[in-house]
Amino acid sequence: MDVRRALDIYHDKDTIAVQLEGDSVWIEHVDEANGMATVQVGSRPANTHTVSVDRLREEETS
Repeated sequence: MDVRRALDIYHDKDTIAVQLEGDSVWIEHVDEANGMATVQVGSRPANTHTVSVDRLREEETS
């Protein structure tokens, strides 16, 4: 995923499924200048990671 798409997903009013290495995540913040995103893994708010946006994948809908 690129930074622009991560920002689009973050600002979208609809829920858009995103994965980090097979785990469902929520984008909490996007650092556009550095190409990084802070994500919440699963439903535990304390389980956050800051990763490069290129590690994120938008889940494909069937």
